Amino acid sequence: QVQLVESGGGLVQTGGSLRLSCAASGRTFSSYVMNWFSQAPGKEREFVAAINWNGARTAYGDSAKGRFTISRDNAKNTVYLQMNSLKPEDTAVYYCAANLIFADGPIPSDRMLYWGKGTLVTVSS
Repeated sequence: QVQLVESGGGLVQTGGSLRLSCAASGRTFSSYVMNWFSQAPGKEREFVAAINWNGARTAYGDSAKGRFTISRDNAKNTVYLQMNSLKPEDTAVYYCAANLIFADGPIPSDRMLYWGKGTLVTVSS
């Protein structure tokens, strides 16, 4: 069992930056592929980014490419999402999720094994 707790969300102006964190419980954190998804009001959950077990491979959704960076620190059982050049359309709840298989592209949310409860990011225009 893995428990995930996100933090770092908040209100930011257009063009600003935020860094989200996701702290994981358990001693097997490095075994998991870690992912970030977003869900805007009235929309489906959308893949944002993924990182493999040692950080050597990453993948991004189209809206995140060039603006967001995913990273992880296995010693701290934490995965991060650095979000730059934020836009109002980035407003959403951001969820951390864990699974066992890395793919070089978007992964369906139903492939995730564990989810956090999310952190809200609001970008004002």
